[in-house]
Amino acid sequence: MKISMLSRTFLLVALAGLAGLAGQAAAELRVEITEWNIEPAPVAVVPFGWEGSAAAAPLDVSGVIAADLRRSGRFAPMDSDDMLSRPTRGADMDFDDWRILKVEAVVIGRVEQTGDNAYSVQFQLFDPFRGTQLVGYRMPASRGTLRRVAHRAADMIYEELTGIKGVFATRVAYVTAEARGNGQLYRLIVADQDGENEHTILESADPIMSPAWSPDSRQLAYVSFEGSRSSIWVQTLRTGNRLRVSSEPGVNGAPAFSPDGRQLVLTLGGADGNLDIYVMDLATRNKRRLTTHRAIDTEGSWSPDGRYIYFNSDRAGGPQIYRVPVSGGSPERVTFEGGYNARPRLSPDGKKLAVVHNDRGNFRIAVLDLERDNQLVVVSAGRQDESPSFAPNSDTLIYATRQSRDGVLETVTADGLIRQRLESRGGDVREPVWSPFPRY
Repeated sequence: MKISMLSRTFLLVALAGLAGLAGQAAAELRVEITEWNIEPAPVAVVPFGWEGSAAAAPLDVSGVIAADLRRSGRFAPMDSDDMLSRPTRGADMDFDDWRILKVEAVVIGRVEQTGDNAYSVQFQLFDPFRGTQLVGYRMPASRGTLRRVAHRAADMIYEELTGIKGVFATRVAYVTAEARGNGQLYRLIVADQDGENEHTILESADPIMSPAWSPDSRQLAYVSFEGSRSSIWVQTLRTGNRLRVSSEPGVNGAPAFSPDGRQLVLTLGGADGNLDIYVMDLATRNKRRLTTHRAIDTEGSWSPDGRYIYFNSDRAGGPQIYRVPVSGGSPERVTFEGGYNARPRLSPDGKKLAVVHNDRGNFRIAVLDLERDNQLVVVSAGRQDESPSFAPNSDTLIYATRQSRDGVLETVTADGLIRQRLESRGGDVREPVWSPFPRY
């Protein structure tokens, strides 16, 4: 949905046409760090040992771990050619080798084949200056789960070194579009957060928008314009089964799951286009109206404790963020800095609020610190940035921006220090949303 949607007329046009999605669909995302304002720590991820029937392991597990750490922007894994030794077991560690190289952390490990399609991945993390092991794990895997296990290992290493939970094993969902004859082909895609394992969840000649993850990462809610009208669907990823849960006259938009997964907040509006916030019980499909103002109230987002709904409203003359108790009551205004704040998204820890903010004529992502007198910090640098979504660790956001004529995705840390672009092979990519942590 375009940034200027809170113009009453343009909102309806955007919902009907999914403005901004044009060009070629992305076949794959490639992550590139575009800006960082911290000095990454030197670390070493030693090539893992291999024991199995084939000449090499099915996946370069250590390569995946090193790429994850490098992509975080906080670490600089050294080239394996520069290593003085390449231990694969703790007993072979010579800490002096790594002290000479001034490496702050060393990861070693092994992949062992334990069956026809069964493997064991073992890794250890060492502090060479203290000469101590920080963490060590052994995890089972199959060919199909080796990459996931490598991401889990990177998550544990990242958390041990930073104190922040890693998100390398999470996924992102987003929408792409490509020109097809006189129309467009839209796709709803899910991929690993590094752009790998990309697969299409839904393909349609009609616009798709506003994907939202369920708390268990097993379902996506989204808006589809099948039959030339907006409807809200919930789709189970494993089976592909999908249910239309709302198809009221007029606008059906902006679904978001409650923290317990039992309800959706959504935006509904009749033929006159006056939009309000509703909460729907997914078991009964009963809807309860939360706002009744003549202004546009849209894009509801749950607080992590499930007590409040944050939403956009132009009731004060321009788009600002308000919140209302889920139980009902009078909305209270949350944002006051600047004349335009839209698309609210709460961090999973409830401490931050991401918004689209008008920064001297540029629409950028800003983060409001809800614990520090609502201090607002602009963290993106584009001219038309939109659709912010927090990673489940509350430390990073993903959002959509423009590169030439195409839509691309970027991530940025909540403090604005590290920014990355998820380059596609060409085309328009929009509406990103970061998954919750996987439940193993």
